[in-house]
Amino acid sequence: MGLKIKKSMLTKIIGEEKVQKVKKYIEKGERFVIVSHVSPDGDSLGSSLGLYHFLTTYGKENITVIVPNEFPEYYKWMPGSKDILIYDKYPEFAEELILKADVIFCLDFNEPKRLEKLAPVVLAAEGRKVMVDHHLHPGDFCKVTISQSEMSSTAELIFRLICQMGMFDILNQEGAACIYTGMMTDTGAFTYNSNQPEVYIVISELLKKGINKDLIYQKVNQAYSESRFRLMGYVLLEKMKIYPEYKTSLITLTTKELNNFGYKTGDTEGFVNLLLNIDGVDFSVFIRQDKEYTKISFRSVGDFPSNQFAAAYFNGGGHKNASGGEYYGSIEDALNVFEEGLKEFNPNNY
Repeated sequence: MGLKIKKSMLTKIIGEEKVQKVKKYIEKGERFVIVSHVSPDGDSLGSSLGLYHFLTTYGKENITVIVPNEFPEYYKWMPGSKDILIYDKYPEFAEELILKADVIFCLDFNEPKRLEKLAPVVLAAEGRKVMVDHHLHPGDFCKVTISQSEMSSTAELIFRLICQMGMFDILNQEGAACIYTGMMTDTGAFTYNSNQPEVYIVISELLKKGINKDLIYQKVNQAYSESRFRLMGYVLLEKMKIYPEYKTSLITLTTKELNNFGYKTGDTEGFVNLLLNIDGVDFSVFIRQDKEYTKISFRSVGDFPSNQFAAAYFNGGGHKNASGGEYYGSIEDALNVFEEGLKEFNPNNY
């Protein structure tokens, strides 16, 4: 019954020629690698593991999910996460697998640079590359490019690809849970980028696979460490800055400040959303010092295009209300660029 519902109610957004090419790659392929972007998030992990479980139930045995670096603890409950290969830890093994792969799925990124150190080996690999992504401006480095920026998440796009291949019935509960996690996290638990009615048709069908959406929410959003909450308190008390004339809020954190609270990957997840709860704030920015560069996250409400701001000043992009960028320089210089950008890109004009 579920498959019939999808055929009648879900729009076929992926071109049939692309669907059939991917299906052929899967049928003939023996060695598969799934790669995703640096600093893996819920959507990159959810879409990758959702595809991993689908390929496994399809009967494929040689499948590896590879991510550039470590991912947050609160995603490690996801089925299959213990088998994810982290490039930073095992670079030679990861490179060998990528170079030997028949098919390489590139999920949740639009340009090779999002892979950072992993990019050269992916570009050099001879295996058939398939991009599945929902960000704007996809690069031309894959044999098949499935890019739909109107989608809530790459995880939703993986779901739709499976359905259009006519193989929804073999998606198991584990894969469904991973896909739901990707959709949930990339929409802020469906609080943004999720106004399309078909998003909820997809959720309904995932629920029919037996997933527990309430438990998934708890595992992702109610499993933070004590140190994260102490860091959050410090951020709100000491590091919050409001620009009322621009309807904008800002948080900055240096590496030293992060280390003072025993920072672990994922501890600052969601911080950029906090200040959007303040009345009169339409644009929230989080500038965090990393090892090799300064990372910037943007969130907005209403019509203000955070992705355009990210692209204009921080070599970034993303969705209108949720995006990110980076700055190769000091956190102080990044702050100066941001403040100059506010003057030119005034949120009051939107």
